[in-house]
Amino acid sequence: MKKDIQINDFKVTEKIKLSEVSTTYDLDADEDKIEDELEDVREALGEFQNTIYAHGKYAVLICIQGMDTAGKDSLIREVFKDFNTRGIVVHSFKVPTDKELNHDYLWRHYIALPERGKFGVFNRTHYENVLVTRVHPYYILGEKLPNVNTVEDVNDAFWDKRFEQINNFEKHIAENGTLIFKFFLHLSKEEQKNRLLRRLEKPSKNWKFSPGDLKERKLWDNYQDCYEDAINRTSTLHAPWYTIPADDKPTARYIVAKILYDTLTQYKDIVEPELDADVKANLDQYINELENE
Repeated sequence: MKKDIQINDFKVTEKIKLSEVSTTYDLDADEDKIEDELEDVREALGEFQNTIYAHGKYAVLICIQGMDTAGKDSLIREVFKDFNTRGIVVHSFKVPTDKELNHDYLWRHYIALPERGKFGVFNRTHYENVLVTRVHPYYILGEKLPNVNTVEDVNDAFWDKRFEQINNFEKHIAENGTLIFKFFLHLSKEEQKNRLLRRLEKPSKNWKFSPGDLKERKLWDNYQDCYEDAINRTSTLHAPWYTIPADDKPTARYIVAKILYDTLTQYKDIVEPELDADVKANLDQYINELENE
C-alpha cells in the first residue's frame, strides 16, 4: 500500500461535524491491491486473536454502526473471516423482543459481551437506543419506564441521562478488561441511493430491500444529527469512536482491520502464557514418548 493510514486520522478526539467529515478516502491503490493488503492484515489479526485467547485477560468489543446499506454485514464477513470461530461471536441486534423490553435497555447488550480472551462484534449496538429511539421517540414508550408516559417525557433531560448511562456502562466494562472499538461507517446520501437502487435492480439482492428503507431515508438529516451528537458525547479515551469513510467498501474494510491490528498490538502485555516450568523441562521426554508409541 502506497499510503499508510494513521489511526488518528479516523479517531474522534474532539467534537466533529459529520457534514465536514469525508465519506471517501484515497488509499492510492487499486482495488486488487487493497484486497491483498486486507488479506494480510486480517491474517495477522487472526494470529493475534489466538494470542489474546491464550492470554485470557482481555476481551475485545467491536461496535459497528451506520446507516442502512453502509456495509456492516459485509465488513464483518471480510475483516474477521480468518478468526478461529471459538474466539469470536457476532451479535446482530434487531428490534427488542418482549423479554428484552422487560429489562433495562442495556441488559441485552450486557449479556452479549465477550468473555475474556474473546472478540465480540455488535452489528448495530446499544447506540440504537440513542439513535433510532431519538428519531422515533415514541419507541421509548415500549420500554415501560417509570415516569415516562408520553412522548413529551422523552425530553433533553432524558437523553442527557441516557448518554450518561452509556458512558458509565462503557467505563465499567473497560475498567474490567474489555477493549472497546466503536466504528461509524460514514456513508454519503448519494452512495446510499446507489446501493438501494442495486438492491432493487438485482434479483439476488431484492430480499435485502424493505419499503421501510425509503421511509427512513427521508429522515436522513435527523439521523445524521443524532449520530453526530452521540459520537461527540461518547467518544472517550477508553471507548473511542472512529469515523470510517464508507462509500468504498474495500477501503472501509481495510481501514477498520488496520486500526484494530495497530491498536491491539500496542498492548505489549498481551502474550502467550509461559509453559509450566516442569512441563517445559520435560518436553523432550513427552516427544520421545509419543514417537515411541
